[in-house]
Amino acid sequence: MAEYVHPEMLVSTDWVAQHANDPTVRIVESDEDVLLYEVGHVPGAVKVDWHSELQHQVRRDYVDKDAFGTLIGGKGIGNNHTVVFYGDRNNWWACYAMWVFKMYGHQNCRIMNGGRQKWIDEGRALTQDRPTYPAVMYTASVPDLSIRAFRQEVLDHIGTHKPLIDVRSPGEYSGEMLHMPDYPQEGALRGGHIPGAASVPWGQSVAPDGTFKSADELKALYEGRAGLKPQDDVVVYCRIGERSSHTWFVLTYLLGYERVRNYDGSWTEWGNLVGVPIEKSA
Repeated sequence: MAEYVHPEMLVSTDWVAQHANDPTVRIVESDEDVLLYEVGHVPGAVKVDWHSELQHQVRRDYVDKDAFGTLIGGKGIGNNHTVVFYGDRNNWWACYAMWVFKMYGHQNCRIMNGGRQKWIDEGRALTQDRPTYPAVMYTASVPDLSIRAFRQEVLDHIGTHKPLIDVRSPGEYSGEMLHMPDYPQEGALRGGHIPGAASVPWGQSVAPDGTFKSADELKALYEGRAGLKPQDDVVVYCRIGERSSHTWFVLTYLLGYERVRNYDGSWTEWGNLVGVPIEKSA
């Protein structure tokens, strides 16, 4: 992992196993399938539910910084903890949870390379026991909006021909389908993609075992094929921001891009907006 620009942002399954009882570390599982944690999880891991805990239950937005601080502190996570995220689907939601943590200013974040499935494939133990960490005071920062894009910013972005990356499947990008066959429809009325966006499906950045591809392979994918440059101002998007948070992690930490924003409104917002342009492709 030393080949990446920020190799410290990744840890191995071995590292997690060795730090299971480290009081300076908290392990967080965040899954698309919110029941998986109850089936079995990495010993010592706490659960962060992206839908019921990170999302505001009335607004289409995240909980505010005070609610985030109460939530995280209640799980025994302090500002100085090193937080290691992992989850299903090759760490989609682990990267999403980490993105929210970074937005609220948590300094020491890591991703367990390979996620939940790699842990299982290696025959490592899962447990149904929930850890009982004492609650602590957690102080969240004002949201760092330099890593988040809003719809007007995306309109401005395409108006100045800056790069966008659509990380959805080719069928979603072309407009042939509104969502993946094995994924729930979340209400987009139109198919297609944001004008000027390049199609780089998120899954092309991971190896068969769920770990991230090498730095050279990632450069070939994003710089050789999609034409990105490290100094670019890049916006990434998908359907609701989860797959694109995975690409945000790759570009920001593995390749070292300094200006990458996740448009978490993504296609569920753009595909329903009145008056915005879309493109379709054959």
